[in-house]
Amino acid sequence: MHGYGPTPQQQTTSRPSPGTLTTVRVILVTVTVLSCGLLGWVAMLRLAFVTRRPRDWVLLAVVIALNAALFGFIMDTPDNPEDMSDAAALFMMVWIVALLAGVITYYLYVEIRHYSALGSPAPYTAPGHPAPLPYQQHQQHQRGQQGQHPPHQQQSPQPNPYTVQTPPPTPAPAPQRLDQVRAELDELSDYLRKEGEGR
Repeated sequence: MHGYGPTPQQQTTSRPSPGTLTTVRVILVTVTVLSCGLLGWVAMLRLAFVTRRPRDWVLLAVVIALNAALFGFIMDTPDNPEDMSDAAALFMMVWIVALLAGVITYYLYVEIRHYSALGSPAPYTAPGHPAPLPYQQHQQHQRGQQGQHPPHQQQSPQPNPYTVQTPPPTPAPAPQRLDQVRAELDELSDYLRKEGEGR
């Protein structure tokens, strides 16, 4: 039961900093490559712990089984590379390359996608203080507060004192009006001429 004040928020999965994630990825990929795929299970183990999905745990078991089989195959090969057949050497190379490519590609793709879905890391908050609202909730909260203000409290934009005010263009008189004025002037001049002749 909570009293007044902020309610404690549920802890979400924290997202490490981008530098930490990049360092861990480089180390795991390097270990996988340098071990010719035999330590690829380490990257898959980290991925299974990060995502906690059953599919990643199953793939971890598959990679461990493939690594054990590859290790057994390497142990069964003759000590002298010249005694190994070309087919056995080709099979071992394909196995190693496929294992390397599969583990590295899947690990990087799923982990990057997983952390991208979590969003950016939350800023540090001191112990005893509530964590800040996520960005979207914060925006919605601000929009709700803006909607509560009456319209007359919103400030109108201030005019720029450096702009030059141009007078509005004067509309040109319509051609019909000119014709009408011209006709009236003609009638007036005819009338005045007739008046002058009558005298």
